[in-house]
Amino acid sequence: METNSVSTAINEGAAMAPSLPAFKGFNQNLQCRGFQFEVGQTYEHSGEVEACASGFHACEFPLDVFRYYAPATSRFAVVTLAGDTDRDGDDTKIAAARITIEAEIKLPDLIQRAVKWVFDRAKWEEGPSATGDYGAASATGDYGAASATGDYGAASATGDYGAASATGYQGAASATGNRGAASATGYQGAASATGEQSIACALGYEGKARASETGWIVLARRDDEGNILDVRTAKVGTEGIEAGKFYRLTEAGFDPAED
Repeated sequence: METNSVSTAINEGAAMAPSLPAFKGFNQNLQCRGFQFEVGQTYEHSGEVEACASGFHACEFPLDVFRYYAPATSRFAVVTLAGDTDRDGDDTKIAAARITIEAEIKLPDLIQRAVKWVFDRAKWEEGPSATGDYGAASATGDYGAASATGDYGAASATGDYGAASATGYQGAASATGNRGAASATGYQGAASATGEQSIACALGYEGKARASETGWIVLARRDDEGNILDVRTAKVGTEGIEAGKFYRLTEAGFDPAED
């Protein structure tokens, strides 16, 4: 991807082409394929730009970065792409002649941005939102978004790249399509992501999450006042995490939770 011999940092005052926001993954040293990046810097590639071959690469859909950098062992950033671009047909990856590393973000923020990314692109006349108690919202098409904001609300997204968000008390969010994101942020919320390469995120008090064999879970541990004590992520198949089973984050680590 990144090519050291033709990629250099450029001056802050250089003229900038129309830009495109995206997300990029790195190793723990903020490197990608041997190229060293710094937050706040802009870099330019000289020569042809070709997806998966040359130029600087990033993804429009936040969760697509997990195809290249695993959540638990990587760092992530919001970036801006500019200049010549070329797209990869397999996902939302884009190669560009110019990249600016805007800000580093943590995993929970990346997941929330993934949910927002889908919601921003959803056709809400076809993808419902439920705001009352015991409300149910369901989105069945690709890139569908379902939001349930009332207590005991249930949000379900069944298409690929679907996003389900449940923010109320004991809300349930379910994403069954590939590369889906299920986010439950309310008290005792449950997030379930059963599609391939999907992620389930439960960030509320006593929240629980489960994912498929190729998925990831993200859990927060809070005190009785709601203060965050810890946030951890795990790939299914590691740290004792089994596919299709709910887990909560406790002081001891990932503990099984009732369905």
